[in-house]
Amino acid sequence: MFDVKPISAESVPKAIERAERYRLLNEPVEAESICLDILEVDPGNQKVLVVLLLALTDQFDSHMNPAAISEATRVLGRLQDEYARAYFHGVICERRAKAHFNRGGMGDRFSAHEWFVRAMEHYETAEAIKPAGNDEAILRWNTCARILNRHRELEPPQRETAEQMLE
Repeated sequence: MFDVKPISAESVPKAIERAERYRLLNEPVEAESICLDILEVDPGNQKVLVVLLLALTDQFDSHMNPAAISEATRVLGRLQDEYARAYFHGVICERRAKAHFNRGGMGDRFSAHEWFVRAMEHYETAEAIKPAGNDEAILRWNTCARILNRHRELEPPQRETAEQMLE
């Protein structure tokens, strides 16, 4: 096993830029690693926690990476701002929905629908407490709504009522 090497506190601003750049280059594992290094030096850095959470959700794929899902949820709990927690909880749910949608296996269309609806609920919570001029939650809610409207196969499962079962 290898021990990771610590970074200096002075390198944090450039390391944050690098983590953001790796996310944009679709290299979330690298971005995650950099964020973990920064958090060793500055454990409460809210910006880095957001980048880490996003890097983890970038790793949600058709394999439904359970470690990334679990870790993203744990990082969510470290966010101090109520709006950020609601908004990024929506992001986690939305990205889980997209992973189910892209996987396309048996039951995935129902799971995708359920996760999109959960995401929309969190975005509504965020919208209710949003800072002035910040419509991020509305934009994400609208994206989920449009996906559900375009992909009718993402309907919730039909639940039989007790009366139907007795017939």
